[in-house]
Amino acid sequence: MPQLIVLPHVELCPEGAVIEAASGMSICDALLANDIEIDHACEKSCACTTCHVIVREGFESLPEADEKEDDLLDKAWGLEPNSRLSCQAIIDQQDLVIEIPKYSINMVKEGH
Repeated sequence: MPQLIVLPHVELCPEGAVIEAASGMSICDALLANDIEIDHACEKSCACTTCHVIVREGFESLPEADEKEDDLLDKAWGLEPNSRLSCQAIIDQQDLVIEIPKYSINMVKEGH
């Protein structure tokens, strides 16, 4: 089972985390299943950028982003060449190292 290594994020995961993630699961679902409350304002329907992550290692193992995701990523805060929407990035067999950006464009957090 691949590991998802989450770099420290001041609010969501201050000490970082190493979690087991099932192949075929989205990065977003893996984070949420392990109590890392990443924003996902559109309920994981690829309609916003609040679940934006930067894949520091393992990016090439992810399926290629489709046009809709690429268009949305253009609006994400802190966009990098290895950015993905975590709701659309499906984990394969390789371990991933991800960084959750400090900010998102979400003005209202879900559940708050």
